[in-house]
Amino acid sequence: MQRDDLIDLNAFIAIAEERSFTRAASKLGVSQSALSHKIRRLETRLGVRLLSRTTRSVSPTDAGERLLAGLRPAFEQIEDHLDVLGELRERPAGTIRLTLPLHAATSIVWPAVAKLMRDYPDISVELSIDSGMRDIVADRFDAGVRLGEQVARDMIAVRIGPELRMAAVATPDYFRAHGRPAQPQDLADHICINLRFTTAGGLYAWEFEKDGRALNARVEGQFITNNVELIIQSAIEGVGIAFVPQDHVADHVAAGRLERVLDDWCPPFPGYHLYYPSRRQPKTAFALLIEALRYRGA
Repeated sequence: MQRDDLIDLNAFIAIAEERSFTRAASKLGVSQSALSHKIRRLETRLGVRLLSRTTRSVSPTDAGERLLAGLRPAFEQIEDHLDVLGELRERPAGTIRLTLPLHAATSIVWPAVAKLMRDYPDISVELSIDSGMRDIVADRFDAGVRLGEQVARDMIAVRIGPELRMAAVATPDYFRAHGRPAQPQDLADHICINLRFTTAGGLYAWEFEKDGRALNARVEGQFITNNVELIIQSAIEGVGIAFVPQDHVADHVAAGRLERVLDDWCPPFPGYHLYYPSRRQPKTAFALLIEALRYRGA
């Protein structure tokens, strides 16, 4: 196999996975025209069309899908062999890619990552902020960070943070005008601020529990967003009741800008966990990150 063959095949994998010449070119650090040239050269050499192109999208043809299915494990094996060689270096090195929500990134992961990169200059870290449930294997992430209850059972999960609690909050003026709900069912008579999931697109049903009894409340109000910080800001401005992680609003509650309700319906639940495939042996750099993030209690 010629060197150009490997280069062109790697370009094909990038385009097929990204479904975009623009994103693939950015990922590989080349121009779109250079990428197009590599694909034309590969298709000409193989005598078959690998990609179906429209003005809005790019997707593999049947032949492209078959080629991609065979190339992925082969290229992953090459990467594994290179990682093994990298382990022979005196200093840990490599790139670690994580997918995680913004709250976990800022409150837990970033402080550990910043120290890790200072201590090991040859380690690079990429944090992809995403509140949706990504397929870390298909999207070629080393690991993901999600709440413990969201991690699939076939993954290795490492606890990296304390238990969390939700908080239903609004301004004192809102409660003076509308009263205070005593139980989740009372929220039907209140103006609430809804959260829309980024990936699934549905509205979050507020989750409550008391004395072993679980209750999900579908709430209504004038304002919907997919951003928790904007939900908190709108609550501070009196739009209605918000339902957000307690640590997001602890300072606002302490300062009197917001007040909590239904506190006895908001028990603790498993916090953030780092998860990765059980079949994958952690590289030295990744093992260092695991230990840096591992939760050891207060």
